[in-house]
Amino acid sequence: MAYTVYIVECADGSLYTGIAADLGRRLDAHNGLKPRGARYTSARRPVVLVYEAAFATRSDALREEFRLKRLSRAEKLDLIAVARATIAQRP
Repeated sequence: MAYTVYIVECADGSLYTGIAADLGRRLDAHNGLKPRGARYTSARRPVVLVYEAAFATRSDALREEFRLKRLSRAEKLDLIAVARATIAQRP
């Protein structure tokens, strides 16, 4: 089973980092369309996916989530900008 580490931007501009086995279901939960969304995002809806990275194991995904959560806001925004630029350059 693959896992995704993701960052969402909340309606108030804050960033939330998490992991999911089913990213679509998790985003629906964060936006209140399904049960079990995070308490943090429930008060800051809607959320928009701004970054995602896939990992083969839950352990690898948890390590990356921990690393991302230690980054400053500026570092996270730089990571998001690089990811967007990489996607935009694909043919």
